[in-house]
Amino acid sequence: MAVAKLLSVAGSDPSGGAGVQADLKTFSALRCYGMAAVTALTAQNTTGVTRVMAVPPDMVAAQIDAIFADIGVDAVKIGMLAEPAIAEAVADSLRRANARNIVLDPVLAATKGVAVSDDELPCAILRHLLPLVDLITPNLAEAAMLTGMALARDVDDMAAQARALVESGARAALVKGGHLDGEPVDALYANGALTLLSGRRVATRHTHGTGCALASAITAKLARGIALNEAVAQAKTWLEQALAAGEALHLGAGAGPPNHFWELWRESE
Repeated sequence: MAVAKLLSVAGSDPSGGAGVQADLKTFSALRCYGMAAVTALTAQNTTGVTRVMAVPPDMVAAQIDAIFADIGVDAVKIGMLAEPAIAEAVADSLRRANARNIVLDPVLAATKGVAVSDDELPCAILRHLLPLVDLITPNLAEAAMLTGMALARDVDDMAAQARALVESGARAALVKGGHLDGEPVDALYANGALTLLSGRRVATRHTHGTGCALASAITAKLARGIALNEAVAQAKTWLEQALAAGEALHLGAGAGPPNHFWELWRESE
């Protein structure tokens, strides 16, 4: 059986916890071949982001075009885009390539530090990328920014925003409720139906790159032929284990990353 080939289109995180570095780790952990088109360089660590430098849009497009022209891609995970022009360039390249299994994790703000995106980026995402994606995975703040609605306070609000994103062009939307109190519940709206996916809250400060890891895990599952609802459920379970294992890494003074290779390292002990 040929290995699934995955492309991450995202920013670079030199600390290795988020961005293309986290995506590549997740792809490998889930037995897929990972590739990356870098959209921005960042200076960041576990305590926050201190600087961002966007890659020229034509260079982002050239990276994507080169991969599709030679190796081919079974699924695409999109993360940080930084600027509207980059979002448009990415959309044009993916459209030319007839890309499939596209998962968009709309990185619109950093938890700590400087801004990681242009104020006009949400509009560019809605206009250029949303019609192409099979799944968009915003957190509560990102869902509010993209829909123009108030920050969700409960699962009913989350469901309404997920539905609104599908009505705006996405094939499916997963609004993540991890920032609400209590055990985490995510709202998945797909094929005209709402599914609430409960999870287990892991007591850890090591949550840097959690959104990247979840979206890239879903992408890997889709590339391997798993149906969307099951792909999301399996990715959530995998991430819970990675978060729990992240405590043992002892990385940084702030929010460290999950352990993407928790299963492999456990098997090798």
